[in-house]
Amino acid sequence: MLTLVLVVIFAALVFEFINGFHDTANSIATVVATKVLSPAQAVMLAAATNLIGALMGTAVAKTIASGLIDTEVVQVTSQVILCALLGGIVWNLITWWKGLPSSSSHALIGGLIGAALAASHNDFNALIWSKTLGDWTQNKGILWKVVVPMISSPLAGFLLGMLVMVALWALIAGLSRAGGWLGRLARPNFVNKFFGKAQILSAAYMGYAHGHNDAQKTMGIIALTLFGAEASGALDDLPGWLGFLHPGNAGEQDIATWIVLACALVMAAGTASGGWRIIKTLGHKMVKLHPINGFAAETSSATILTVAAHFGMPVSTTHSISTAIMGVGFAKNPRALKFGVIERIVWAWILTIPAAGGIAYGLLRLLEALGWA
Repeated sequence: MLTLVLVVIFAALVFEFINGFHDTANSIATVVATKVLSPAQAVMLAAATNLIGALMGTAVAKTIASGLIDTEVVQVTSQVILCALLGGIVWNLITWWKGLPSSSSHALIGGLIGAALAASHNDFNALIWSKTLGDWTQNKGILWKVVVPMISSPLAGFLLGMLVMVALWALIAGLSRAGGWLGRLARPNFVNKFFGKAQILSAAYMGYAHGHNDAQKTMGIIALTLFGAEASGALDDLPGWLGFLHPGNAGEQDIATWIVLACALVMAAGTASGGWRIIKTLGHKMVKLHPINGFAAETSSATILTVAAHFGMPVSTTHSISTAIMGVGFAKNPRALKFGVIERIVWAWILTIPAAGGIAYGLLRLLEALGWA
């Protein structure tokens, strides 16, 4: 049993590494597309800011650890968690290979839902469906923590990206009308140079927000694994050198420091390995970007992610940055958007939770048939 727990923790860190290179594109695609930074420079910036962001809170981790699956209805075994992780990993690799910016967050959540349903033999009561605002403020519930953000964050990304872009253009137009030295600030050359510099800050903000929201999801998975192992007695005879795995008297709302550090470092390492297939889709195929466009998209997306992380919502980095880019492109010229590419991305979003969930469900059923679960 202890070996299985260690395998699950390893698989969780593999997922975190894949999340890093899969979602690297989300945080740096625009700064690469606008040629403000080289790919290598952008990756290192994203890795460093991912690391900082991952160390700055655990609200999302607590949602994953105790707010989605009802442990009184279904026993969360190491096999359940392993199948959930494999569901997310397989779907992430498929979409990465196809160059589609799907959501690692929703792949993981889909895996959890599929594995929990399989373990409970299709009892939907195994999932926590919040019906009150009170549950939303307590980091609990698929409705408030997954469904609502899944719908609202893409809309918010699109609208905020469009509004920020319009506001920046209004500011530039005002400076141009003012004339004199203020008018010189509105000249295209100065605007490009200024936002070229400013986009480095917005890209750092985006990297921080990505780490702050996404890294916490795997923290929650590892914590959930250890709580389940503790309940089943798998950690009763831990050797001294593995004593740090013991949750002790910690409740489900506590995430151990070693989990936070491990996930932060692994995500940063994954980010440093890059993800150029998805960068090409986000940064070049949807709409042509200039530094001012990249600044608007990154600032909008990062703000949404940071606010969501504060409230413990596992929001998709992919959804927020993709729709922010769409919003910026729409403000620029609705005809500039390449709707064929956008359609492929949206289909990847729609399929992510059921696809990852289906893979996890099938894997757990297979383990049960083989007598391993």
